[in-house]
Amino acid sequence: MIRSLILLLQKFRREERAVAAVEFALITPFLLTMYLGSIEAAALFTADKRVNSVSATVGDLVSQWDADEDTCKAVGCKLPTAELTDYLAASSLIMMPYSTTNLRIVISLVKVKANGDTQVLWSRANATGTPRGVGTSIPNFPSSFMMNQMAQKGCIIVSEASYSYRPMLAQVFTTALNLAHTNYLMPRYGSAVPINLQDTTLAATACTAA
Repeated sequence: MIRSLILLLQKFRREERAVAAVEFALITPFLLTMYLGSIEAAALFTADKRVNSVSATVGDLVSQWDADEDTCKAVGCKLPTAELTDYLAASSLIMMPYSTTNLRIVISLVKVKANGDTQVLWSRANATGTPRGVGTSIPNFPSSFMMNQMAQKGCIIVSEASYSYRPMLAQVFTTALNLAHTNYLMPRYGSAVPINLQDTTLAATACTAA
């Protein structure tokens, strides 16, 4: 009886048929998870890059507004509501083919005082974003920050974009991920981007005034 059991165990130990199939069955879930994860990671990386591009683009468009252009000097040109809205709408198209439903864009002109403190002069957002309050400060913008030092006694444009990324494969990432980028730009022409909106009128000298 015992001898027969020992012989059976020895035979089982020497048996090699279907070993590959068993090994494949064991590692398949792991390989499948890695494959799906790589697809999701690539999509997430692409979405994150596009969020940064949205932030950089809308900031760049606003920074190029030239209130000192010859045709503007005579009439005191200010960045109009319609054009700013177009900037926000055009920049949001960068997210395609991703949905823009969860995209939030906020663009603000911020005065940087001599001591490095910041003050929002105007702020606008797209339909899903929330503008910053006029007169509030910008968080995470310390006086030791190089852009802060460059802009002291002047103004900077703060362009923010955030996106709630919902994974394509819920088996890999089960919750939405918040992607956010902020870009800081100096006005290219003059010291400010004067604006004339429904609730805010800002002169070109607002950034140089005490």
